[in-house]
Amino acid sequence: MTETFLPPPPDGTGGPRERAAANGVETARAEGAAPFVRTCVRAVATELPGGVWPAEAQPSPEPLLLPDAAVPVDALPRLLVSHGCWYPSVDPDGRHVAFVCDRTGVPQLWTGPLGGDDVHLLDADPHPVVEVSWSPDGQWIAYTTAPGGGEHTRVLCVRPDGTGRRILAGGEPGGSAHLGCWTHDGSALAVTVAGTPRGPAARDGRTALLTAPSHPPAAAGDPAAAAEPLPRTLSAYLVTPDGSAAPVLLASERDAASLRVCDVSRDGRLVLLRRGPRGRREALVVRTHDLRVTCEMPVADGDPWIGAFTPDARLLWLRSDHAREHAALYAVTLDRQGRRLSLSVAAERDDSGLELLALDRDGRSAVLSWNVRGVSELEVAAPTAPDNAGPSRAVPLPHEVVTKVAVTPDPDAPVVALSGSLRRPGVWWLPQGTALRTPWSSRDEDVAPGSHPPVRPVPMRPVARDGLDLGGWYYRAPGRPPTEPAPCVLHLHGGPEEQERPVFDPLYHELLGRGLDVFAPDVRGSSGYGRSFVDADLGRGRFAAIDDVADCASHAVLEGPADPHRLAVMGHSYGGYLVMASLVWHPYLFRTGVPVCGISDFTTFFAGTEPWLARSAAYKYGHPERDRELLHELSPMSRIDALRVPVLAVHGEHDSNVPPGESEQFVRAARERGVEAQLLVLRDEGHDFRRADSLRTFRRTAADWIQRHLAD
Repeated sequence: MTETFLPPPPDGTGGPRERAAANGVETARAEGAAPFVRTCVRAVATELPGGVWPAEAQPSPEPLLLPDAAVPVDALPRLLVSHGCWYPSVDPDGRHVAFVCDRTGVPQLWTGPLGGDDVHLLDADPHPVVEVSWSPDGQWIAYTTAPGGGEHTRVLCVRPDGTGRRILAGGEPGGSAHLGCWTHDGSALAVTVAGTPRGPAARDGRTALLTAPSHPPAAAGDPAAAAEPLPRTLSAYLVTPDGSAAPVLLASERDAASLRVCDVSRDGRLVLLRRGPRGRREALVVRTHDLRVTCEMPVADGDPWIGAFTPDARLLWLRSDHAREHAALYAVTLDRQGRRLSLSVAAERDDSGLELLALDRDGRSAVLSWNVRGVSELEVAAPTAPDNAGPSRAVPLPHEVVTKVAVTPDPDAPVVALSGSLRRPGVWWLPQGTALRTPWSSRDEDVAPGSHPPVRPVPMRPVARDGLDLGGWYYRAPGRPPTEPAPCVLHLHGGPEEQERPVFDPLYHELLGRGLDVFAPDVRGSSGYGRSFVDADLGRGRFAAIDDVADCASHAVLEGPADPHRLAVMGHSYGGYLVMASLVWHPYLFRTGVPVCGISDFTTFFAGTEPWLARSAAYKYGHPERDRELLHELSPMSRIDALRVPVLAVHGEHDSNVPPGESEQFVRAARERGVEAQLLVLRDEGHDFRRADSLRTFRRTAADWIQRHLAD
């Protein structure tokens, strides 16, 4: 067992950018740039629902040229046979795909043909790749990486042949950047950069500011400047991949939870933004010539790519749960200024939500992925009018869950990333409904080489003590008689708005191989069951979510084969919080718990987390000042004296979403009370574990721990 404690993070990271935008004005003058890239754009203060675009923006990004890092496949060390491929993006001809693959042990950027196995590794750096986007002109591939496995990401681009690699945004120390859309001609890429007006923000142990100050920030050199935490700013820019034109400011917001550019109209007049905290996402239409918001509308959580304009920008297709339980396809008609004229539902389902929306490059057809109680259903539709999505065709799928859709020039031949309970994540081509696995994705028979076969789960429908219907999936350990009581691990997902899906999870596979059943429930707050279910855990509803864990354990015992005397609980992120909470609210229910990257005290969490995450968390959990008493009641540390069972806490070294101190203080307090507790810290990992060696260590350590404590 590896045990370690990390020292608290130093005060402050990074320094101010050397070059700032002068008076918030950015002008691009390079010849050959798109017309709207050459336009001078000013950052003006514009009234918004609940806020204002501030006049000062985060300093614009500067491209940084990097050495080429493409590597021939035959020069790589032995590749993993059982690997995953995901997040595909197709070139303009529809023949090649850029994607993320972990066949070297870390998620990296690869390209390959749809019909061949001649794949290329375009960036051999060890920084995990998160998102990928091929430019519409085919000249560049943009992608996001997480240096050191942490949460501060950066945006890069590279030529399809592996040359010209450069950082476009997020390259400064302590900075962070996020990928937006390409302009339709491929001349510019939208990026969002995070920081303060005077450089990357430093956390000082005080609660992150959640609203803009009511007075102007103190000037540099003023003693008040050192005493007052700086507001965090998110700013969106258009940048040219080769640096031939100056960045163009599109939007900027203080104390923002999120800000992503999802589409730019073909004439450059309008921009579609997604903004706001979890549970209160908004779509905004912004005029580029004055940055004024002309239309706003609530949109669903989940996939950030919420929609797109038609070629004439008179219609906006949007995935939204506006005034409804489940997300649907909306048609928003716009006038020349981008103001909303009408709103109608173009495609909907009664009991399931639209999860993924991808429109072709002409805006005349769409691929819709619906979430039907955790399983995906795919269809190709032809939107023909605001109130009619036109004829649609169902596309059969070889596996249960679609995680990404990429359109090709042929509207009936999308490329999708698929996951399933019996396979690793892979990329499939679906021409005219025929499912073709790409040759560079793992074969189904290679999902778990040299071990027991994967297990297909069965759905379970627990009922909470207050009558609310819950959900989940039960995995039965292979070789065990159907009625024999089995040791069982409840695994709780993160979010809270994530959803348990029937996909192959190597952690579950490890536990099942030890003879342990796994029950993965969806407690209140999970997605996939409608807006009311997602919001059922807000405020004091969090106490009911903690009770849901106990009710799910009871259901696994009464309706399934779980042994009531051999139960364990584990979970990641919000699931890690629920593990800690369950152990102190229901101290005699489980024999042990494994919280992973979990919150143990909301006061210390709000003091240490990223400011934009604090903004979202305040809506979900409560405001750190106005709801201080509630957050204290909800914090597992407030009831630590009730802890009775051994705990193994796991955390990523560079996690700045839920800092490692949350696990450290829980383990320390448990030990002080004589309870067995250990802490596993994974090096070069953040909030999400991405490296094969780290994941292997985590799985084996957690399974060893649980197996030992559930032994008869």
